[in-house]
Formats: sequence, C-alpha cells, structure tokens
Amino acid sequence: MAREFQRGHKAKISDLTPGTDLYVGVQIAGPGLSFDISCFGLDANEQLSDDRYFIFFNQPKSPEESIQLLGAQAGDTESFRVTLDRIPANIHKLSFTATVDGAGQMSQVGPGYIRIVAGGEEVVRYAFNGSEFSTERAVMLGDFYLKDVWRFAAVGQGFDGGLEALLKNFGGEVAEEEPAAAAPPQGAAPSFAPPAQAAPAPSFGAPAAPPAPQVPQPAPSFGTPPPAPGPAPTPQQQMHAAPTIVAPMTPPGGTVPPPPAPAPYGQPGQPQQQQHFGQQPHQPQQQFGQVPGQAPAPYGQQAPSPYGQQPPGMPPGAQGMPGGAPQAAGAGLQAALQPYKETATGQRWTPQNQQLMRVDLTMGGTGVLARQGSMVMYQGKVDFSYKGAGFAGRMVGNATGQEMQLMRCTGRGQVFLAEEGAHLHSIELQGDGVCVSAENVLAFDESLQYEVRRIEGHGIPGGALFTMQFQGSGTLVVKTHGVPVVLPVTPTTFADCNAVVAWSSASQVIISSQVRLRRNAYPGHSGETVNLQFRGAPGNFIVVQPYEV
Repeated sequence: MAREFQRGHKAKISDLTPGTDLYVGVQIAGPGLSFDISCFGLDANEQLSDDRYFIFFNQPKSPEESIQLLGAQAGDTESFRVTLDRIPANIHKLSFTATVDGAGQMSQVGPGYIRIVAGGEEVVRYAFNGSEFSTERAVMLGDFYLKDVWRFAAVGQGFDGGLEALLKNFGGEVAEEEPAAAAPPQGAAPSFAPPAQAAPAPSFGAPAAPPAPQVPQPAPSFGTPPPAPGPAPTPQQQMHAAPTIVAPMTPPGGTVPPPPAPAPYGQPGQPQQQQHFGQQPHQPQQQFGQVPGQAPAPYGQQAPSPYGQQPPGMPPGAQGMPGGAPQAAGAGLQAALQPYKETATGQRWTPQNQQLMRVDLTMGGTGVLARQGSMVMYQGKVDFSYKGAGFAGRMVGNATGQEMQLMRCTGRGQVFLAEEGAHLHSIELQGDGVCVSAENVLAFDESLQYEVRRIEGHGIPGGALFTMQFQGSGTLVVKTHGVPVVLPVTPTTFADCNAVVAWSSASQVIISSQVRLRRNAYPGHSGETVNLQFRGAPGNFIVVQPYEV
C-alpha cells in the first residue's frame, strides 16, 4: 500500500522499497493550462553544473541513462525512469519540477500528485492542489537527495518565475537562440513497458500470480505502474516555441555558490564544518551545526564563516546572493544589502545566518514549539499560543532545572527565531535521540518527543544532574555561545557539565571522581565544577561550547 506524504515529509528510499530502478510519475492539470515537467540533476552545491543533467522535452535522458523522460502514461501527465545505482557520484539531488508553459499560475491547477512506483506497485504519493499556491508559475514537487543514502522529500514549494527563472535559480543560463526544433519521436515503447493494470508484475523477483487469466505481457526491468485503459502513451517529445535552455558546465568566474548539500556518509566533504551530531552508533544522521546544503569537515578544521561575511581570500564584490547569483560590483543601497537578503531553500528550516533561523510553517504539517520571546519577525498568517507543561511538568521542571517556557507557532507563514545573538544549529532526528540541556534549546518540531533524563551521581547537591532527551523524527534547533566543538566519545573523555551542550543519547554518562560542589565554595580548590565522564561505542559524541553557563 502506498504511503501518503504531506509537504515536508521525508523518508529513505530503502524504507519505501528495496529497489533502485524506479518510476516517477507526475500528474498536474488545469483549465486551459499546459505544463513543462522537468528533472534537474544537481551537484553538491545544489547547482546545475552539468547541463546534460537537465532532463526536459529537448533532452530526454542523461548521458548514462540513469534519468530518462518517458512521456505521458498510466494516467500521469509526465513520467521518468530513475536508476539510482547508476547516477554519477557528482549528482547529489534530483529535483522534479512543473512550470506553466504560457499564461497562467499554479493557483489554477486541480488536484495533482507526484508518485514513486517500484515493480509496478506504487510505494509513495505526495498529493497537492491549487489552493496551496497563489501567483507562482512553477513548483518544486519533490526531491531525491543523497544524504549518506538516497532519500525522497515531498517539497511542494512554489516559485514565482517560469522555467527560465527556475533554471537560473539552479545556476543555469538561457541561450538567446532561435526556437529549437523538436527531436525525432522516440521509437517503440521501452522493454520495461508497464504490465496490465489488473496484475502488475513485480521487478527484481518472481512475478506474483495474477488474480485472473490474462494475456502475458513483457515483464518490466524496473516496473512502471499499470497503464490506464485507453489509447497508447502519447509521444514524449513535443514542439515548443521556447528558446533552447542550456546551463554552464562550470560556474562563471567570481561566482560564489550557495551552501553545498551534505556529503554522503563516510565521504570527505567541504572544509569548514563540524563533526557528526545527533548520531547513535552505526546510525548516520544529520550533523551538528550543519547548515542545509553544507558538507562536514574532519575534526580540527576551521569553522564556517558567518553568513553575510566575506570568506578569507575572496576579492571585494565577489560575495554572492543567497541564491547563488553573483553580486554586481559597485556602490549603492542594493549592492550593500544584497549579501543579507532572505535565503529560501525550499526546506522547512533554513538558517539565514549563524544567529537567525527561519521556519516555514506551510511545510511539514505540524506546529513548532519555540522558546518564549525568540520570535524576531514573521510573515503570513501565523498564530502564537502559550504551550503549558501542566502541573506535573512544572513540578518536574522546577525540581530539575530543565523547565522550558515554550510558545506554539502554527498557521501558514514563515517565522524568524533568534536569542541574544547565540549561534544556532539545526539537528534533524530520524528516529534516534539526543540529550540537550533545556538552556540550550531554542525550538523544535512538535512531532518530537521530549522528557527529563536523570544522571545519577554521588556528592552532587540533590544527588543527580538532569538533561532533556529528544527522540523521534523532526528538527531540533540548539543554541550555543560561540562556535562549538564536536568530540568523539572515548574512555578518557571528560567535560565540565557547564560547558557541555549535548551528547548522543546512547552514551553512558557518569560523574567523574574530581567532583567539586561549586566554584568558590571553599578557598584553595581548583575552581572547576562538576565533571562528567562519557563512555560509549564508536559513533557516540559530545558537543562542547567555548563558554561556561
């Protein structure tokens, strides 16, 4: 049975299907409207650095045929074949988009969807309709993205421009040429043509027995969905009057690309990033302090430059806009404000700089819990309400010091969060857990579960220390004083409890023998407070800030 996704939902492809040879179908229609449905193969910087991976009506397949445009079939307006294990290593994301060809806007479309089919069986579907959009002329429907493994995300993000503007957003260019003639029509249907609707044959295995006798048909090598009864699939090539669209092989000189996408797990990433965060043993996950679109760096490397600041060695005027377009040289108000424009990545959580976080409430389908007073600005229709912990929660919070005064943010809009210029780090949990002091929590998805966790110890006032443990699927935003450091847990790892920000929930935490009640409690002692010792299997971590609370 197919899983129904809402906007912002994500999942590993391996959790949806064991197959890697997939059919992607898009259904979109509106009265008097026609659409261009395309796939952008993006690199680690989320840019179209190779125009051969822009798959559209004039270029129906990639060089190694890992992405192929199939045309309308099985009730879909457009369809693709994606073979994940054949995609080159330099492609980190496949973004499926739909744009209005001619006049019109996305608010006029009827119910539509993007779906994934494996072995003739639909495994996931994200449905949308025109009420979710307004004047946009394009929409980013869904993404396959590589983050240690291939995953799928339901995006549903509107885009004001058409196909050309969308291409420029991904770093491409539009050539001013005569309208290109359509390529010759494709030949006969591929050998992996869809089976009969009554009994789709599974791929990569023995076919299931059909419920009723039928005329045998060729078994697909990757399994497209059963076709709708009626005329044969229409040719995938169409005549278009739009100019030929091309993209540069490399970014033009002086262009500063936007923050790159996360590197695959176990592979070297770009420098200036922190060690893995939020990861239990043998479970790859979001990295601590990782800005969406950045890759991790080995221990001890330089931290990333703050947003809006020019990296060392970059000539004046080379700083780019958040979208990746180069900033025009010269003075003036627009040139001065260009580096600080709002950054929109199509994700639910987007850092605007190291001290400011934006959350898009129109994505994800759930509210956000944030520290009271952390909202600095919002756009759209957003409701703020008090989130009470109840009598029991207040009692626990008062007794443990892990009380959080929270507000619930709901509605359709974007909320900007910050607190006293603290550095902010978004952590995406995917069924795993992390321990964070309540003092260091700024905001989190309401879908996450949290509770107070007790750390036993002798010689401590009250007999124990306490922390907050977060588990589930969602994003947690942690604040630190300065740039933190992430250390692997070893048998000799000790930390001052006032400097520790977080640690993996699978770590064992005990009180070290060098315990002091409080600094300045009596003359002549070392001045250090309670020290914690961390133990755990390889893959566990602790996060320490250059500041003691």
